[in-house]
Parts: sequence; C-alpha cells; structure tokens
Amino acid sequence: MTEKKAIGAACALGAVILLLMIIIIRPFSRFEEQYPMADASGVSGGSVSGAGMSVNADADSPGDTVADVTNPSSGDNASSTPATSDSVTGIPLVHASGNTLESRVDVPAGFTRTTEDEGSLGAFLRGYKLKKDGSPVHLYNKELKSDQNAHVAVFALPLEKEDLQQCADSVMRVYAEYFRSQSEESRISFTLSDGFKASYQRWREGMRIIESGDSFEYVDRAEFDGSDATYKKFMRIVFAYAGTYSLETDSKKVKKLSSIKIGDIFLQAGSPGHVVMVVDTCEDESGRKAFLLAQGYMPAQQFHLLKNPAHDDDPWYYVDEVSFPFKTPEYTFDKMCLRRPMY
Repeated sequence: MTEKKAIGAACALGAVILLLMIIIIRPFSRFEEQYPMADASGVSGGSVSGAGMSVNADADSPGDTVADVTNPSSGDNASSTPATSDSVTGIPLVHASGNTLESRVDVPAGFTRTTEDEGSLGAFLRGYKLKKDGSPVHLYNKELKSDQNAHVAVFALPLEKEDLQQCADSVMRVYAEYFRSQSEESRISFTLSDGFKASYQRWREGMRIIESGDSFEYVDRAEFDGSDATYKKFMRIVFAYAGTYSLETDSKKVKKLSSIKIGDIFLQAGSPGHVVMVVDTCEDESGRKAFLLAQGYMPAQQFHLLKNPAHDDDPWYYVDEVSFPFKTPEYTFDKMCLRRPMY
C-alpha cells in the first residue's frame, strides 16, 4: 500500500468512528435536555413554578409536577405550617397557606405560643380568619390605604361603609365580636366620650340611646331584637361617640411589660391619639416574651397585623427590646402606655 492510500484509509476509518460516536452519544444528549440530571442538592434542574418547588418527576411522566413536599397538607384548611415561607411578604415566619392568625404566622425559633384556654379571647384571635396572603388594606369606601408597607396580614373583621370604625373602634369591634361568639352579649358595653355607658344588652331589649342636651339617655323605643342589623346599629353609635379616651376609661394600666397578654393595648389617648392591640403572645424556655400587634386607623380601614420596623424578617415584638418612645410602623408611643381593657 502506497503512503497516499494509507493516509486515505486512516481518514476514512476516523470518519466512521466519529459517526458511530455521534450516533451513540446523541440520544443521551437529548435525554439530558429533556430530563435534566439532579444537582448536588438533589433538586432537579427543571423548572420552578408557583410558591412551592415544582420539578420534573421522572422519565415516565416528564410533564407531571411534584407538590410542595415541605407542606403536603397545604391549603385553605391546613393546620400545620410549611418549612419555608411562600408568602408575598417574604417574611420566613409568614406562610401563605395559613388562613388564620395562628396558621399564617409562625413563632420564632425556640419560642412556643402561650397557653390560651378554649373560648378565651386569645383562642378567638388565633383562630380568626385572615384575608388571602398579600391582601392590601382597604378603606371603608373600598379604596386602598395609601401606605401598604406597614402590614403582614389583614383580618376579615367586618368594616362598615362609613368613616367611623377607626383605631379605637376596631379594638371595640374585636371585643364585641368575641363576646357575641361566646353568647355573652351582656358584656358588650362601652363608655362614650362623655362618660355615658352604652350597653348592647339594654339596646337589644328595646332601649335606644338619644342625645339629651350635652349628654345621652336611654328611651324605651322597641321590642327585644338581637338581630345582626340591630347589633350593627348599636355599634354605629359606639363608633360615632367613642374613641381613645373611651378606651382609657374602660381599661387599667399594666405596670410591667413582662405581664403583657393577648387583648392588651398600647394606648395614647387624645385627639386623635392612637391605639394598637396585642393579638398574640409567645415565649421561650427562659421566659423571654414576644407579641404581635394589630391596628385599625384613620380613615376607617380594615384591621391589620403590623410589621415590626426593628426586624424586616420578623413581625414579632420582643419585650426585652421594647423601650420608649416605642415605634410601630405608623405611630410612635411616647411613654409606657400598656393598658388592659376591663370589659
């Protein structure tokens, strides 16, 4: 064989070998494109969709997705919280799947929620329904509140279509809704700004509150009526004529922050003044306490759970971090002003 023929034969053989390699390897390349191999963490290189991780399942069902395995029971009725947050707030302790305060907001690491008796205000608030995760705060007229960066969640607390149910009124509404849920309507009684005691028990028995000079008085105007409509009319009177001064009258001072409990309020009475309400508490093994705050505001708006401006990634307020002036997202309380409503 001449030198030229030998070179030609070698080139032909090389071309055949290269063609065979392409034929053998190409199917595996297509397979890798269609079914990406897992990386070192064990998570597929496939697509991510929605709040939970969605990955290609296996070669038999390339189009299927795997549910969020961190929270297999996630949904409207889930009682457990997922391991990671999928909330639009981006706060790790806040979980979009939770539809109540307790299931939406987890406690910090090392903490547990304080024990609350069944039927207590604490249990009522923890189980209170929340609006969908990411819901904005609306005003009484359905318009959006101008500041949408102060809240973590929005309570489904009723809001009437007038500019009346403001900060102090929202606290009174929470207590009134709680008493009604426990069939304790006789406890729904609020002091109006001039000192007059507005009693829902008397109202539903037919007594009506009317202005009499510079004050108010009861007059017998109707038969017994415990309907929702009658209740709302009573609360409208309260919203119109009660405020932060009323809450001051109907509450007592709490001397130590360490004694804080669900239902307590930080109150600065005045015109306008402001009030925020403690809606949950937790503590660690050493006795360190933390709490969550919620508020209504002006103009009348939905009751909402507040962020903690001191912690971008945690809505809880820690007792040992609180000092005065005490800053909340939209109001600063000048001095120690923790109080306990005596309804």
